[in-house]
Order: sequence, then structure tokens, then C-alpha cells
Amino acid sequence: MRTLDDLEVAGKRVLVRVDFNVPLDAGRITDDTRIRAALPTLRELREKGARLLLAAHLGRPKGRDASLSLRPAADRLAELLDEEVALAPSLDDVPDGDVVMLENVRFEAAETENDAVLARRYADLADCYVNDAFGAAHRAHASTEGVAHLLPSAAGRLLEREVTALRRILEAPERPLVAVVGGAKVTDKISVLETFLQRADRVLVGGAMCFPFFKAQGHEVGDSLCEEEGTEPARRVLGAGGDTLRLPTDLVAGRAFAADTETKALDGVDVPGGWMGLDIGRRTAAGYAEVIRDAGTVFWNGPMGAFELAPFAAGTRTVAEAVAESDAVTVVGGGDSAAALAGFGLADRVTHLSTGGGASLELIEGKRLPGVEALA
Repeated sequence: MRTLDDLEVAGKRVLVRVDFNVPLDAGRITDDTRIRAALPTLRELREKGARLLLAAHLGRPKGRDASLSLRPAADRLAELLDEEVALAPSLDDVPDGDVVMLENVRFEAAETENDAVLARRYADLADCYVNDAFGAAHRAHASTEGVAHLLPSAAGRLLEREVTALRRILEAPERPLVAVVGGAKVTDKISVLETFLQRADRVLVGGAMCFPFFKAQGHEVGDSLCEEEGTEPARRVLGAGGDTLRLPTDLVAGRAFAADTETKALDGVDVPGGWMGLDIGRRTAAGYAEVIRDAGTVFWNGPMGAFELAPFAAGTRTVAEAVAESDAVTVVGGGDSAAALAGFGLADRVTHLSTGGGASLELIEGKRLPGVEALA
């Protein structure tokens, strides 16, 4: 994969695909992590004498939508770079500044179709191309894949770091390799589980995705979130898991999905009717933490329970603290795991915190990432 070391950028305009798909509240950015993650690449390019033309998406607009404008991202980047960042209202009206941001590329209907004409319009605006948007690298879109074939191109430092960290887990991990996989749906992560059953020394499962496993084993799941279509894949994983796969042995249940609901610690995994399992239990959390402490490499993606609700945050917190305190190489997938680490004040205590939830899982699964392959 070509990197910034392979690209001559002095005096040139560089089209940089960044991932500024940040959360907004009434037009205010509530978490600028993804913008900050792009700063090393952007600063290096500026120090090398490049002018920047940034491309990014925000949300999933159907046509132009003022509420999904990148204006807040441009303003925040200007503060962080301490440079003016002009926002181009359209591809037909692009200012000739040192740092310019294109308006939301998904305002262009052909963007997600990887349209060749649109890719050429992007290419005509710059001299070379850098992809630093790992969170969008699993999409074959005009600004992530199509344009990369039309200009001298390379990976930015963030994308380079993401790919290196995740490939290391698969190709040369320090042993034991422990995968901690949580979240809501087995079907979303079945390929990840199957990959780790072949490569990892331990696979620890948590979150609501446990319940299809329990159902396949004949346990009662009560009113827990239990993905019906996940039962058969769970049964298949159980058959292949052997001693590698580990499921919770106790749970914390609630009457409702609410912070003020009645709670009950279950000494086992059978959930009574009228209750829902919302966290792994204390015994399970302690056991998982012990496995993590003895690991050489840890990959964590997905919370252990409804961590956003205080009564059901303990399991995820225990795992997060174990990952943060570990001497292992620790890689945390994006999304809720990253949010949990940030919420517990532990985001800076892991080896690598991925900015791309979906992209990181697809890379782990062995799927091709069009935005990465285009840079080979």
C-alpha cells in the first residue's frame, strides 16, 4: 500500500478523503474525535508544502440537506489547524485557498454509485489523492475508490496505521490472542466470530448477541433482545467453538430498558419472563478481565451490555478497564466500544483505537476494502 512517503506533494493541491462523519446536535459537533484523528496527515501535508482539498461525507442525505452540511466540520478544523478552511458550496464553485473543504460528497447522487464521471470531476480539481478515511474505506464510492485510479495516490497516516494494526492481529499477533466480541446482533459479527475461532486463543462473547447462543443451548431468554435469525448461526459457532469460545455464566437483568428500572443479579443465564438480560454478571466480568490480563494481544469490538444505562454499565466498564490496564497489544474497534472507552476516560490507554467500526470488522473478516486496494 502506497503511503505519504511515496508521494511528492510540494506545491501541489492534494485531494484528501477524510472521515468527518461526526455526531451533531442542532448543528454543534458533540465529538470531534474523527476530525482530530486526521490532523497528523493534514499537518504533514501542509508542512510538505501541499494545498489541501478535503472531501468527506456526513450522514446519509437524500440530495442536499442543510442539516448535514460540513460547515461545522470546516469551522472546527480551522480551529484545530489554526488556518482558514473555506467550504466549497459545490464542485462548480471551489475556492482557490490553501485549505478547502468540499461540501458533503453524498449531496452528489452519483457518489455512492462510484460514478466514473463524478470521480473524474474530483480528479480534475487536484494533482494527487490521499485517502485517510478508514471508516469509509470499505465502500467503493467515487471519492474513496474511483478517484484513486485517476491521480497519483497514497494512504494517509491514519489509514496506514489502521490497516497495519488490524493486519498485525491476523498475521503476527503476540500470543495469547484474545477477541472480545459484543453488541446486539450475532448476524452482524458471525464472520468475525468464525475468523477468530480459527485464529484466536480465546473468544469472549457479551452483549445481547449472547441470547441466540443461550436459546440454541435451550436456556430461557425472557424478554431479552434475542435476534431470531441469529439462533442458527449461533448454533453453528457453538459447534465449532470448543474450548476457545466463552459465554457469560451470570447476568444482570432489568424489568425494562431504562436507567430507573428494577434490576436483578442472575446466578446463571436463564432469564425469567418479564425480565431482560442487560449486562454480563460480576462473575463473568471478572473472568473475562482475568483472560484479558494474561493476553498478548486483545481485539475488542462491542459492549458487554447496555453500558449507556448506569445499572448495566459494570460489565463493559470491567472489560474496558482490563483492556486499558493490560500490557498486551490492545486494539479496539470503533462505534460503541470507542464510545465506552471515552465515557470511562480510557480512550488514550489502548494501543490502537479504530475510527472505523464496519471497516475494521470487514478487514478482520478478510474482506476486500476497495479504498485500501485502490492504493496498492
